[in-house]
This record gives sequence, C-alpha cells and structure tokens, in this order.
Amino acid sequence: MRTDSSPGTLPAREHLPAAPAGTPVLDVVIPVYNEEKDLQPCVRRLHEHLDRTFPYAFRITIADNASTDTTPQVAGRLAAEIPEVTTFRLEQKGRGRALRAVWSASDAPVLAYMDVDLSTDLNALLPLVAPLISGHSDLAIGSRLARSSRVVRGPKREFISRAYNLILRGSLQARFSDAQCGFKAIRRDVAQVLLPLVEDTGWFFDTEMLVLAERAGLRIHEVPVDWVDDPDSTVHIVKTATDDLKGVWRVGRALATGSLPLDRLARPFGDDPRDRDIEEVPTGLARQLVGFCVVGALSTLFYLLLYSGFRVFTGSQVANALALLASAVANTAANRRLTFGVRGRGGAVRHQAQGLVVFGIGLALTSGSLAALNAATSEPAHSTELAVLIAANLAATVLRFLLFRAWVFPDRHEDDAPVPAPSHPTQFRAGEAADGTWPDVTLQLLPVRPHDTDSRDFR
Repeated sequence: MRTDSSPGTLPAREHLPAAPAGTPVLDVVIPVYNEEKDLQPCVRRLHEHLDRTFPYAFRITIADNASTDTTPQVAGRLAAEIPEVTTFRLEQKGRGRALRAVWSASDAPVLAYMDVDLSTDLNALLPLVAPLISGHSDLAIGSRLARSSRVVRGPKREFISRAYNLILRGSLQARFSDAQCGFKAIRRDVAQVLLPLVEDTGWFFDTEMLVLAERAGLRIHEVPVDWVDDPDSTVHIVKTATDDLKGVWRVGRALATGSLPLDRLARPFGDDPRDRDIEEVPTGLARQLVGFCVVGALSTLFYLLLYSGFRVFTGSQVANALALLASAVANTAANRRLTFGVRGRGGAVRHQAQGLVVFGIGLALTSGSLAALNAATSEPAHSTELAVLIAANLAATVLRFLLFRAWVFPDRHEDDAPVPAPSHPTQFRAGEAADGTWPDVTLQLLPVRPHDTDSRDFR
C-alpha cells in the first residue's frame, strides 16, 4: 500500500471529519442572471430542505452574474434574513466564471451547484454529495439519462441532450452519461487542482471539467435524478449548442496534441489498488499485456493485408520488409499511446527510432523464416507463407513486448524528479482565491487564462 507523500501526490481521500461550529461542510452555489422572480422561492425551498435533511453544516451562495434587474437586492435581503445564505457579485456573465470564482474562494470541503429553477428533485442532493464526504469519489453529477432517472421534458430538449452526449462519447471518449445536468458537486481539494486547467467560462465549463477529470483518472459518481423541464428557461439553445461544439473541438485538439498536463493529475487522490506493490506482480503488467495484445492483433491484420497487397507486385522478401516497416511505425505509435500511456510529442522521434530497432529484430526473424521456407520448398503456397509468417510474428511479438516494456517505454515513475515550480507566479482571474493565492498543494500546474468575456446569455 502506498503511504508516501512524495511530490506529485496528494493526501489520500478520507471521510471528512466533523467540522468545527460555524464551518460549513457543503457550499451550494446558485448562479443567477436576472432571476428576481425565481430567486427567493428557490433559496427558501433549498434552505428548508437542507435544514431539515442535511446532517452537516451548510452554506448557500448566490452567485450573481452582472444582473441588471433587482436580483442583487433580492439576494441581499435573503442573506440578511438567513444566516446560511451569502451573496457573491461578478461584473461579467458566464456560469463557468461564477462557479470558478465562488468555488475558489470557498472554505467548504464539498462544493456543489444547481440551477435556480430547481428542476432536479432535491432528494438527490444528499446522495450526490455523500460519496464526496465519505472520500469514495472526487466529483459527482446528477444524470437525467440513467435508466432509473425520471424525467419530464419535451422531445426537442431530449433530442439535443442525447445528441450532445453521443457527440462527447464519439469525439472525446467520455464515459459519463449526462454532461449538461445543472446538478454537480466536487471536493474542494480536487477543485483546487482541476479548475486552473479548465478554460471555458460559460455553459461548457462543467463539460470540460468532467472530461479533464475523467481523462486524469479521477472518480466521477453518477446519481439518477428526478427532473422536470423548466418551460420558462432563458437558455439560448442554438447558440449554447454551437459554443459547446466549439468547446468540444478545442478540448479534443488539446487532448490529441498532449498540450494539457493531465499526467500531473493521474490518480493523485487516495490509495489506488493499482499503485500497490504486490509481490511477483510487476506494476501495470496486466493492463499493458491486454493493451499490447489488442494493438498486436490489429497490427498483425494490418501487416498481413499490406503483405498480400505488396506480394502482388514484388517478391516475398521485399513485400515482407515493406509491410513490416509500415505496420511497425503504426504499432509503435499505438503502443506508445494506448499500452504504455505516453502522451504528447516529447520523445516521439526517439521512441520511433527505438521501435525501428525492434522492427529490425522482427524483420530478421520473419525474413529468416521465409528464407528457411524457400530453401526447403522452391515454390511454397501463399497459405504456407502466411502460416510461417504468423508463427514468426508470434515469436517476434513476445520479444517486442519485452523490449518495449524494458527499453523503449520503461516505467520511470520512481525515477522522475519532482516537477520544478514555475519561475513566475501563476495568474488567475475569476477563479482566484479570496486572498489572491491558492492553498498549498503539492502538484505544480501550468497557468490557464480563461477568456475575459463571454457572450452567452446566462440564467
């Protein structure tokens, strides 16, 4: 079991201790823009529910995004009447900007938000935050698309929601079921590390946060919810959908190029059984074997197709060399990313060069097998050639895996030096903490500068 606290790790997840008197365990943020009509009944209903059912101290924070009606006055009166209610005023619109600002300044260990219309049944709030309080999960989301969810809404919103999540699954390989439900929570220690990586300041904010969290290996808990559509919603569906698709493209490009330092977030919280030292079981061997076998099977099919195609125009030795060269380059790239988890462009040329050395060994094995076959039979059948090549490739595959694991992509986790701190302070804007600095954490992150303006309408 891992018990060290070396740089690059954070303290293990633990059940949150009982908080001192006056310190809230949960901070529920309600972002609003021109909600003078709905704000008061929403806050009073939420406060009554928490006061009656929630076993910990709590706070309700109204995040006013530059409202131009009487919303600030309504929020001020609520804060004056109810001790657990506070207000936070921003001069720029954007749901993501509001959440970043309030979550960054909050002292509560569990942070949540919900839409002002309270479309989600409040009975799901305790199940939402319980896994975060217990230390089981890092983030939690309400899902309207789970099998046991009960949802009432029109076909247009249903289609848009499901289509958007299909896009996320197809383009960003997202595995969570509902990105847009306005009912989410996150542990504060996770937010301190994750929020600086999230660039969007509008409606795409929480989708981007979830994608990055999932790619970083954080645990996301999903809660089926009862949800009733708000017919008076002021969200501009077409514009929001367009901006979300732009966000999907931006995040997908960043993930593909490796420009996001997600490796610094990989499993940073808690004891992961995959990190335990178990005698006679090398770290990550099972996962790497499975990934290598999948890549190897696809590479072998690719190689045989190429060999059959080249064999029409040239001799067996030349066809074998060309097919093996092309498949070796693709195999090295796939194993680099999928089997051994190496992201970004750093070291890619060196890895390909080492992969070509491994290719040379495989070429020697397969070419030698073909030479032996041709020496034994002057005109071997094509099926016999393929059988010999498959056997030779199996032997080369075993050797390739051993060389990849020990030489091309060795596990340098224990040998890596701590990441040096930046030479200049990281600049934060709307997400800056109350005192202008983040609380001390051991991970070093690259600065992310969110957009200064957000043209999306915010409710």
